[in-house]
Amino acid sequence: MYFLLYSILIILLLYLIKKANNNTKDIIINTIQINQDKTTGQLPVLNILQLSDLHLENISISPTELIKKVNDKDIDIIALTGDFLDRKSTIPKLQPYLKALTTLDPKYGIYAVLGNHDYVLRGKNLQLLKDTLRQNNCKIMTNENHAIYVQGRRVNIIGIDDFSTNRSNLELSYNGLKEGTNLVLTHDPNIVLQMKDYHFDYLLAGHFHGGQICYPKAYHLAKMGKLARMNIIKGLHKEDGKPYYISEGLGQTGVNIRVGSRPEITIHKLEIASTEIKTLSAM
Repeated sequence: MYFLLYSILIILLLYLIKKANNNTKDIIINTIQINQDKTTGQLPVLNILQLSDLHLENISISPTELIKKVNDKDIDIIALTGDFLDRKSTIPKLQPYLKALTTLDPKYGIYAVLGNHDYVLRGKNLQLLKDTLRQNNCKIMTNENHAIYVQGRRVNIIGIDDFSTNRSNLELSYNGLKEGTNLVLTHDPNIVLQMKDYHFDYLLAGHFHGGQICYPKAYHLAKMGKLARMNIIKGLHKEDGKPYYISEGLGQTGVNIRVGSRPEITIHKLEIASTEIKTLSAM
């Protein structure tokens, strides 16, 4: 009798584990429209492909499969929001993904910030990760900003280094910034709670994996900051009226399973308002 019961429990457990592993292959593609001013009519749009938290030790999509999912999308810029890997031995696995992304030929390039898992690497291993990114046309943003122009309108790409490992420097990130649309790339979204005096029009982050395992809430994320304790762990939100998005990421940490979350690819359509439009809309 007990043997039968144990056998049933083991079969059930194996089924649930298999289902949770299959969830890592069920990738969602979300499209997010960010309208900066709904009263002005048609504005230029910056199409942003965001990929976050690849965690290449546990990822269930190949470079070829990834490109097949997005190669019919209109992509102006690629934003990689941290946590690529945390082992030296995984670094060679990153290059095929980066090479695949370059085939998308984003008009304004590929921008990357590092996450807490990337900083598990030290010294020459961390440098090797950075070199791999740069050699594949990724601009790494570590508390700095860079301007692009979308139909003549300035967009400030602001890369804030990882907040969870105390590497964020807002003053440095915004240093020398000229007026334009501010697009912030960072890994840990908790930084938004520190940005009352630092304007952004849109912020992209990751870090939480949508909980990865939610039962029904991701209680295990409580130690990961105030946003997690507020159950703000994925999707579109606002802080002081400013929109920000938390990606569920593509890979997994610990074990390669997901419960109550799905790996995510996100296309953000950010309308670019001119200085004059922003001034008028604020009146």
